[in-house]
Amino acid sequence: MPAATDSNLFRQLGLKHPLIVAPMAGGPSSVELTAAASAAGALGAMGGAYSNAAAIEAFADQVRQRTDKPFSINLFIPHSIPDVAADRLARAAEATARYRQELELPPPRLGAPYEEDFDVQFEAVLRVKPACFSFVFGLLSAEHVREAKKVGIPLIGTATTLEEARALEDGGVDAIVLQGFEAGGHRGIFDAGAADPEIGMRDLLAQCAGTIRVPLIAAGGIMTSGDIRAALQAGAQAVQMGTAFLACAEAGTSAPYRRKLLEASERRTRTTRAFSGRFARGIENRFMDEMDGKPDAILPFPAQNKFTRDMRGASTAKGLPDFLSLWSGTGKGELWQGSTAALIDRLFGE
Repeated sequence: MPAATDSNLFRQLGLKHPLIVAPMAGGPSSVELTAAASAAGALGAMGGAYSNAAAIEAFADQVRQRTDKPFSINLFIPHSIPDVAADRLARAAEATARYRQELELPPPRLGAPYEEDFDVQFEAVLRVKPACFSFVFGLLSAEHVREAKKVGIPLIGTATTLEEARALEDGGVDAIVLQGFEAGGHRGIFDAGAADPEIGMRDLLAQCAGTIRVPLIAAGGIMTSGDIRAALQAGAQAVQMGTAFLACAEAGTSAPYRRKLLEASERRTRTTRAFSGRFARGIENRFMDEMDGKPDAILPFPAQNKFTRDMRGASTAKGLPDFLSLWSGTGKGELWQGSTAALIDRLFGE
């Protein structure tokens, strides 16, 4: 059985298990999954990046109707990008025209803003006052850090390198998720246009343990109790797991996404910019395979994310995995299809 956490932050939260069930925006991190994870002694997390303020508050209220245990809310740190030039949009529209025709969609229309207003989202987080606030894609501003600390919300940043971890520590976070290259979903790289450092979780943990003073949370390729034990023994105070929970009964994973995940124990994944403009790891499918060969037709993040939303929605509605962002990590083995609580008991009871 993995050892109990001895981190001040996790003692403060009163968790039974040193586990965060990862915030998976876009559906999987449902109210039911978040509440079930927290009720079972882990830290459930809302992936709130695509939600407006009202939706964030409604989600938190619904979780609290189901459990009085702590949960977290996660957002994306914004990065300003210029409006997409007409010629770039034309290339992207031409490259995806046949997909939209197949999906019976009209020609795309794209305009700013490309994402939710972070400041408005953050104000909602302050009102909700979750047990933790976590974030990816960079540093929280000094003003936002002060506001969170003023109301007593611990902060968890995400790093893909030692340099990013040092910057987060200097910026005042209370813990850091060390996201290895194995992790599913969006890579937490600070610079959206930068090359991926491709550092595995164990190497990243080895670089940061003993150097970074705040608690470290290992993420990437963790699927079993043995994986958890190895990460804790290597210096992590907790682990963050996402893929392992995607097929749980409470997960909001769509039917075609779930079906693709369960097709085989060997899920072929790689990182791509095709869906959002940022590197993210998912199961290989038609859209990824064909668009990765057309980098000039992929818009910058977050414009590409908004640009492909209609196709992803139509693909879900038609039960097709071909145009979905099938985020998944590299972890091996069959996915648990029972309850979240049963999976957590299994992970920490072995």
